[in-house]
Amino acid sequence: MNPDTLGLGLIIALLFAAMIVISIFFRFVPIGLWFQALVSGVRVSFLELFFMRFRKVDPRSIVNPLINSHKAGLQLTARELESHFLSGGNVARVINALISSDKAGITLDFKQATAIDLAGRDVFEAVQVSVNPKVITTPKVAAMAKDGIQLLAIARVTVRANINRLVGGAGEETILARVGEGIVSTIGSAASHKAVLENPDMISKTVLAKGLDAGTAFEILSIDIADVDVGKNIGAELQTDQAEADKRIAQAKAEERRALAVAMEQEFKAEVQRERAKLVAAEAQIPLAMADAFRKGTFGVMDYQRYRNLEADTQMRAAIAGGPDTGPSGPIGG
Repeated sequence: MNPDTLGLGLIIALLFAAMIVISIFFRFVPIGLWFQALVSGVRVSFLELFFMRFRKVDPRSIVNPLINSHKAGLQLTARELESHFLSGGNVARVINALISSDKAGITLDFKQATAIDLAGRDVFEAVQVSVNPKVITTPKVAAMAKDGIQLLAIARVTVRANINRLVGGAGEETILARVGEGIVSTIGSAASHKAVLENPDMISKTVLAKGLDAGTAFEILSIDIADVDVGKNIGAELQTDQAEADKRIAQAKAEERRALAVAMEQEFKAEVQRERAKLVAAEAQIPLAMADAFRKGTFGVMDYQRYRNLEADTQMRAAIAGGPDTGPSGPIGG
């Protein structure tokens, strides 16, 4: 092989290897980002940027917030931001919150901001709400005054975030629940729904005086009643339902009495049937007794004739009276 050709191939191989090394170097060490930090006055070494790649940290998510904090006059280090990033926090949001709080004169340090961020709350939004209070609108709250009239009220609650209670403090749902409970209590204690309609601010004053923001991440500034509508006449409906229930109870008792009367009537008829059966059985013994009396000679023909006359007279009297025969030889006895 020609030595010149061999030397040229070696040079090409070395150039190719050098290009690979350079590409890897620029892949793991972002020169543009390092230069941006340098001209911004932030000192970040090549080694820090290099090892960030191995720790699976995006250098831009650290360097750019670090530059912003430096320009805002905050004294933070790349290690602090990287530690928060590795903990699962949002570095950019924390830096924006720190810059906003510093400009607004709100006391908030880096440790507290990272704690709020790691707790799952939006620390930047919390700072914004601290500067610009937020209005929360409650859903329609139904309550009944003492006169039985239902009222539907909607309230707008103006709150300001309390930075010191963001970690461990209750959220907006608790504020809405407490305000709703206060509205129900205030309307329920009113003697008439007209008093509430004439003076709706009595609700806001009473509810605001209860200190509903205790233990929450917010401070209630005001509670304004946006709308009050008249709902159903609950008292009349309850009275109607009670009257209907009383009616059903009375009907049930009447039905019970009627059933008892029917049962007694049936028992009486059964008793009459039993007595009539006994009477028929007794009358069936009369001819036998008469025949026996004839054989013994204690009952003669004249006696039998008088008996028949008496029986005919009894049937005639019963026919004239138009009532049932009560004699022993009536229709039952034949």
